[in-house]
Amino acid sequence: MPVYRLPAAGLFALALSGCVTNGPDFASPDPLLPVRSFSGPPAPAAASADLNPAGPKEGPIPPVNPRWWTTFRDPLLTSLVEKAAEANLDVRTATLRIAESRFQRGVTASALFPTLNGDAQYTRQLYSQNGITSLIGPLATDVTGKPFSVPAINVFQPSFDASWELDIFGHVQRQVEASDAQIEQSEFQRRDTLVSTLAEVAQDYMQLRGVQSQIAITTQNLKTSNDILELTKSRATKGITSNVDVENQAAQVESIRAQLPTLQNQESQEINGLSLLLDEAPGALRAELAAAKPVPPSPPHVPLGIPSELARRRPDIRRAEAQLHAATANVGVAVADFYPRVTLNGTVGLNSLTFSNLWKGSSLQYTFGPSVQLPIFDGGRLKGTLQLNEAQQQEAAINYHKTVLSAWHDVVNALYAYQKEQERRIRLKAEVEHSKQAFELSRVRYSDGVQDFITTLNAENTYLQAQLLYAQSTANVSASLVALYKALGGGWEEVFPDTAAPALVAQTSAGQK
Repeated sequence: MPVYRLPAAGLFALALSGCVTNGPDFASPDPLLPVRSFSGPPAPAAASADLNPAGPKEGPIPPVNPRWWTTFRDPLLTSLVEKAAEANLDVRTATLRIAESRFQRGVTASALFPTLNGDAQYTRQLYSQNGITSLIGPLATDVTGKPFSVPAINVFQPSFDASWELDIFGHVQRQVEASDAQIEQSEFQRRDTLVSTLAEVAQDYMQLRGVQSQIAITTQNLKTSNDILELTKSRATKGITSNVDVENQAAQVESIRAQLPTLQNQESQEINGLSLLLDEAPGALRAELAAAKPVPPSPPHVPLGIPSELARRRPDIRRAEAQLHAATANVGVAVADFYPRVTLNGTVGLNSLTFSNLWKGSSLQYTFGPSVQLPIFDGGRLKGTLQLNEAQQQEAAINYHKTVLSAWHDVVNALYAYQKEQERRIRLKAEVEHSKQAFELSRVRYSDGVQDFITTLNAENTYLQAQLLYAQSTANVSASLVALYKALGGGWEEVFPDTAAPALVAQTSAGQK
């Protein structure tokens, strides 16, 4: 790579006027997302450059609700989600990592300023008369004619040392730019963690309500199955049916009863999972969640927002963009390493053999002057570092493109899954209605003695399974909608703004104390 040198006479002018940043300047990449519909083709670069167009041509598109959990109209769900935003341990850890990035940025930016160190020394020294001073002893005598000997001496020396590396070629500026981008990475990592946490809370809540519905269905069917068992025993006593039917129905009762422990275990796991997400002990939310409630229904209409704005809503895309920014700035750091580094050094202090003379002007001493470090030969280290950073920049660009494409796929897949689960639920609802009619008719016909027991048993099994599948699908519909909201990237704009970061750091520190 060609390296351009500036004449030495221009160094001082650059130091006064500012620095020159080397390497490529970062520009936000075009995500190439569709403009109107997620199922449409990618928008051309010119059309998608503006991620917030003034208005679509075919009428306004409603935005994504940033507080999407409120669309389910469940106060308990809303309470759990908003508690998780403050209490979740992963979110709190991500918040502390933001603070770490900011502290690291301060360390990096400190190189832009001079360093000043104070030093004070006092020494008392006696030279050995058998050492080097013995060489001058025979040649010198004092006023009495005796051989001269060096007495012990005191040295008082306070001083200040200062140095300042002039960032003429933008080496430190590019490092600060990379640190700023790393802070953005940490901020969007926290937001991504928050989005995932809120979605996990909502999905666990939907599944909990779904399992509780299945427990209620199983309990009701167990009662019905017991009623049929009593009827079968009565018919067997009268000789109308055989004990084979009694034993088959007794097995059916136990089969239904055996499903309850599995469902109750699932219920306990969902409650404990929610407790963990809210930084609570196992079972801490049981009193609050044990009472069964219906699965919160999904709203009739789900606004998807403008597809091209997905790159602004999804924290993982913005984190990947910040990562690309940091990698680009690091290329500039590597380029600046090829240029000279100019440092101003100075020392000022006092030096005296007696304390009484230390503060006199004649005790003043100082040194001052610039130093220039110019790379001449390093065995290819600088070139290799530059090539490494350029490769990392290309990798970050590919990662950004993949992140955008994966986000697009997430939305399309979540939207399709939500639509198909709704269709499945409609079919299962119809199955429940038909199987209920079949079971009730079969039960009446068996009671009247015009139908065999096996047909009634099969109708009972079909009705129970249809009910369980319908309850599970009802929970899956709402959980699929949560997955869609997560794919759309909403949930951090209002619940957890940037201004909450210092407060949360303080809260975490106080909790540790």
